[in-house]
Amino acid sequence: MKIELSNKSANIATSMTLAIDTKLKQMVAGGETVYGFGIGEPDFDTPEYIRIAAIEAMNKGLTRYTPAQGTMELRKAICSKLKRENNLEYEPNQIIASSGAKHSLSNAFAAILNPGDEVIVPNPYWVSYTEIIKLNDGVPVIVETKKENNFKMTGDELNNAITSRTKAILINSPSNPTGSVYTEGELRDIAEIAVKNNLFVVSDEIYERIIYDNNKHISIASFGSEIKDLTIIINGMSKSYAMTGWRLGYAAGNEKLIKAMSSIQSHAVSHPSSITQYASAAALNGPQDDLKNMVQEFNKRRNYMYDRINAMEGLSCIKPDGAFYVYVDISTYIGRKLCGIKLNSSLEFAQIVLEKGKVAVVPGTAFGTDNYIRLSYATSMETIKNGLDQFESFINNNIE
Repeated sequence: MKIELSNKSANIATSMTLAIDTKLKQMVAGGETVYGFGIGEPDFDTPEYIRIAAIEAMNKGLTRYTPAQGTMELRKAICSKLKRENNLEYEPNQIIASSGAKHSLSNAFAAILNPGDEVIVPNPYWVSYTEIIKLNDGVPVIVETKKENNFKMTGDELNNAITSRTKAILINSPSNPTGSVYTEGELRDIAEIAVKNNLFVVSDEIYERIIYDNNKHISIASFGSEIKDLTIIINGMSKSYAMTGWRLGYAAGNEKLIKAMSSIQSHAVSHPSSITQYASAAALNGPQDDLKNMVQEFNKRRNYMYDRINAMEGLSCIKPDGAFYVYVDISTYIGRKLCGIKLNSSLEFAQIVLEKGKVAVVPGTAFGTDNYIRLSYATSMETIKNGLDQFESFINNNIE
């Protein structure tokens, strides 16, 4: 029997971050000691008051279908959060809760894209952006950014990428994989161009609460009614509340757009888990001390990893302003031999480091830039110290 799959499915790449995490877990299950810097998942437990809210929801029998857009309680909590933290006024009918921020992105692109429509994506970009766009019949248009500008897209770079087929601009601040944060001035430039060209802005703000030093997260939707009407805010619970496995993302936007996203979602998954929704409402309305403590710990790890990486021979990275990743330049190693194997790509570097060095990193090719690797510091300080010791020793002893 010949199995014929769709052309669309054949053009979609597997998530490299999840593939590396799967390989790491297989090695650990086989008894090997492996240090993982691959997956972007907080190593903290979900705060207790959120877990209690989930248990109470189950005990009350709140385990049945909810509206496709999400419970009214959750949507009101999201509206309150957006007003309190982002100075943005939304009504519950302008909010939709989904099964994770990935799902929110997929719903958004399904609602706005026709076949062949282009979405401008700054490079480096999170591994799933291009694939989600392609899954929804769009064409990712990659804009090369500069390291000296902390990998942020400028207004000129954006203007040069716009064509008659451009439908949307995707921005991610703080960024995965670079940790860069757009300033107010940089966002205003993008907003002005979006309004002038009547382009949607898909603004992924999932890391907004994980930010350091004197940096400040600003939502591009806050610059006035015109850009707000064109902006689709994407956010969720995974990163800020250590709720990765709970799968709750949300989007805020124009009522017509949210209605379309709700119709799409109603046929795909109906709605996100009812229990997760009640827990998420409790998270947004409850005390935020756990989040503050988590960010303080991330900051210690960030400073240590940044200093340590830049002290290693042949490696360098910019200091992340947010999120929990360092994006490491390995270009001095490309073309050299590691364990006797000539390095032609970041993928080969990452494979050798994992299989022979027992350290898991994500190759930059997953994020569109092949001379880099991404390391996550969403893991314990002990793992970071021991893992970087192992990493440095392996490279120094095996590079030619």
